[in-house]
Amino acid sequence: LLSCRLYCEEAKDPKRRSCQTVLAEALDIVIRSFAPILPHLAEEVFQYIPYKKDSEGVFRTGWINASSAWKKPGIEEAIEGACAMRDSFLGSISGKNALEYEVIIVIEPGLLFELMEALQAEETSSVSQLNEIMMASQTTLLSEFPKETPSDANIIKGTFLINLEGGDICEKSSYKVIARRIAKAKCPRCRRYTAESSSTPCPRCLQVLAAGKGST
Repeated sequence: LLSCRLYCEEAKDPKRRSCQTVLAEALDIVIRSFAPILPHLAEEVFQYIPYKKDSEGVFRTGWINASSAWKKPGIEEAIEGACAMRDSFLGSISGKNALEYEVIIVIEPGLLFELMEALQAEETSSVSQLNEIMMASQTTLLSEFPKETPSDANIIKGTFLINLEGGDICEKSSYKVIARRIAKAKCPRCRRYTAESSSTPCPRCLQVLAAGKGST
């Protein structure tokens, strides 16, 4: 997920920048966590951070101070729900390349569907957060089972328990994951099966490459 965002997206794309922000915050917390028991290592790592704004040292800049902005209601449950569906999907393809598949997630209207919508606003996407978690080439989110489903598609059923507000909001929701081979070609840049031919980058990569040429 991280490598896809860092490598495939445009340098200033919010997805790429947000990934860098998370990595920077995680590194800062890890350094301060082991500083009391590995002071010399922590100080050396701290001094080599390229983006730090001060040089006072890890012991003079305070203890861990994570912003409350990182705690967004529902986001943890959304990620856990998506990971549960991903595990169902990966278990159904028996170690095969997940990128060779597209997945259709069917959830009846309710809290779980709303949480998944927070990860994918569009009905079908190859670049959404939900698709990145699913590790497929394309993910479709539906509230009703599709009328036509290929006979060779894998259909996996599951349930997920949502627990919000310290247990004040609990809801057990069922879902279906339909996995089927994707018909598109592998993009030579991002390696996802989202291109029209194996010699031409997919639409997302073409857009990024065009933006890169325009900025030079």
